[in-house]
Amino acid sequence: QVQLVESGGGLVQAGGSLRVSCEASERTFSSYTMGWFRQAPGKEREFAAAISTTGYRQRYADSVKGRFTISRDTAKKVVYLQMNSLKPEDTAVYYCAATRKSIYGSDYEYDYWGQGTQVTVSS
Repeated sequence: QVQLVESGGGLVQAGGSLRVSCEASERTFSSYTMGWFRQAPGKEREFAAAISTTGYRQRYADSVKGRFTISRDTAKKVVYLQMNSLKPEDTAVYYCAATRKSIYGSDYEYDYWGQGTQVTVSS
């Protein structure tokens, strides 16, 4: 059982930056592909970014490509999402998740989820 705890959300102005973190409890953290998803009010959850077990490969949604960067620190068992040039439409609850599938896996292939952290971007 992998427990994931997100942190770092908050309120930021449009154009600003924010980094959210996700700490995993599992000693085998390095064997999981990690992903970030988000859900805005009244909308379905959507994929944002994913990173491979080694950290060498990443995948991004078109909506965040070039602005967001996903990374991981295996020693600390933490995955990060650095968000730059934030827009009001980035406002959502951000969830991290873990899967043993590849970075191309769909959200239903993720086995473990955090509780989410709120990111609000004001215009």
